[in-house]
Order: sequence, then C-alpha cells, then structure tokens
Amino acid sequence: MLKSFFILCSGADKNLLEGCSEGEQTKYVGIGATVFFTAVMAFLASAYALFTVFESIYPAIAFGIVWSLLIFNLDRFIVSTIRKRESFKSELLQASPRIVLAIIIAIVISKPLEIKIFEKEINTVLLKEKNAMALNNKKEVANYFKTDLDKNKADIDSLKSEISKKEKEVNALYETYIAEAEGTKGTMKLGKGPVFKEKIAKHNLASAELDTIRKNNLAKIAEKELLNKQLQADLDKKVTETQPIIDGFDGLMARINALSKLPSLPSVFIMLLFLAIETSPIIAKLLSPKGEYDFKLEDLETALKTTLEQDKYQRSLLVKTSAEMHDKVYADIANDKQLYDLQRKNASDLLEMQSNNFLEKQKKTL
Repeated sequence: MLKSFFILCSGADKNLLEGCSEGEQTKYVGIGATVFFTAVMAFLASAYALFTVFESIYPAIAFGIVWSLLIFNLDRFIVSTIRKRESFKSELLQASPRIVLAIIIAIVISKPLEIKIFEKEINTVLLKEKNAMALNNKKEVANYFKTDLDKNKADIDSLKSEISKKEKEVNALYETYIAEAEGTKGTMKLGKGPVFKEKIAKHNLASAELDTIRKNNLAKIAEKELLNKQLQADLDKKVTETQPIIDGFDGLMARINALSKLPSLPSVFIMLLFLAIETSPIIAKLLSPKGEYDFKLEDLETALKTTLEQDKYQRSLLVKTSAEMHDKVYADIANDKQLYDLQRKNASDLLEMQSNNFLEKQKKTL
C-alpha cells in the first residue's frame, strides 16, 4: 500500500510500471517519497511562518495544508513531465522553472525557521532595540511637554523672585528705621523723631505690600505647581500608553530585521538546506538513469506520434484526391451540350420574368 502511494506521488503510470523490474519500481518509489516528504516539510515551514504572524494555530494549519498541496502537486507535475533525453542539458532546461521557484521558496520558508532556531539571539537584539526605543520615546514625549513645563517653571520663578525682591526691600527699610532710632545713620540723632516715624511708615507700607504680594503670589504658585504636577502626570501617562506598543515590537518583520543583524553564515547554511530539500524531487529525477520505464513510455509516445502522423498524412491525401475527382467531374459537366442549353434556357426565362416584373412596377407608379 505504501509502495503504491509513493508511486502515485511520483506521477508515474502505475500500469506501465507494473510490468517493469523491481529495481525500476524502487527508483520511482524513491522519487515519490522525495516528492511527499518535500510537501511535508513545506507544510511544517509554512504553518510555522503563518503562526508567527497571526499566533493562531488553525489558520496556520489551514494555510500549511494548502501550501503543501500546492508544492506536492507542482513537484508531482514537473517530475512526471520531465522526460529522460539523450542530453542532460535539455533535461536541466526543462526543469529550470521549478529550480528557480525552489530558490524563491527556500528563501521565504527558511526565514521563519531561522527565527525559531536563533530565537534567543534575536530576543537579545530586540531587547536592546526596545530599550533604545523606550529612551527615545521618553525624550520625544518630554520634548512635547517641555514648552509648557518650562513656561510654568519660569512663571513660578518669577513669582518667587517678586516676593524675594519685596522682602529685601522691606528688610532694607527695617534696617533703615532701626538705624535712625539708634542714631547710627540718617540724622544721627538717638530716639524716635519725625524722620524715624516717616521711615517706619514706609516700612509698614512696604510690609503690607509684601503681605499682599506674598498672599497673591503664593496662591498663583500653588496653581502653577498643581498645573506642573498635572503636566508631569500627563507626560507619565503618555509614556505609559506608548510603552505597550514598544513592548509589542516583536512581530515577523522586526524579527527578520533582528536576524539580519546577526552573523549571516548560519542563515546561509539553513537556506541552502531548504534549497536542497525543495529541489530534491527534481534532482532525484534528473540524476536517475534512463531505465526500463522510460523506454516503455518513449515507445508508447513514439507509437502514438507515428499513428497520428500517418492519420494526418492519410487525411491530407484524401482531401487532395477528392478535390482532383471533383475537378474532373465538373469539367465533364461543363462540356455537356444538353446541360448547357438547359442552363441557357433557364437564365433566359429568369431574365424575362425580371423584366416583366420591373415593367409592372413602373406602370403602378404612373
């Protein structure tokens, strides 16, 4: 049963192969097994490739089955249509489209398995890239809020500076009226005279202004600091919201790019392995010697070709002979005097009828 299945996979004529030797049958069993296992490898590789994209097993299996059947049918068709010829170059030329397709398939299919094989190394590269992206993201978000934060900070510093400036003014007036009272500066008279009262009045006015400024500015500073906290909270929220996008940066394209940053030699060997697997049915067919089955198949094809050429030649002779016979028949008829007179009489009658009919139509128009 397994032997029959692999012969079916090889695309060989089962009835024709049954009359061949055991060794010839074994050759085609091997070719069919190569075709079958190539399709199995195509299923595994394509299913895993799709699983890395959608992370769902059912679409991956469905796509893998479709892809493996496509590869199986294509390999079986090409292997069954390659005819053993006297020239290996002509056989290779016949198989060249499948070889080109095998190269493309090997490149496409090998990548997902390379990603799986070098998963730890790729994760290390992705981790570095994610960290760099997280830092850049924080800088970009900080730059986005920087204008508002800087303006808010400048306003707070300005309000504090205004309070500090007024405090210095009040302290200076305090020292002035104390010095006047002690007689160390100003009028140089000890005691609380008119000048002292004038100076303490200025101090009291400035102190009242300081209280007002301090009250107003501290309220504004509190608002600014609250706004500052809100801006910082928005900044942190923005960073938190964008972080999952960075954490999710591990799709198929990201992993392929990360794979390209690793040494290329291992990837080349894996691709060559898949190229060998994909081309193995064609190579098995090309390398197999021309055997009993090929001679029998060639005999059937040439016999059919000869029969068709004979039929075509006979039909062409039949057409040619028939044409010559008809030419002779009509030549004899053309020389028959009785038929000529009859044809002349019929033509005359027809012309007379046409003339009479025309005359009747002319009369009706008058």
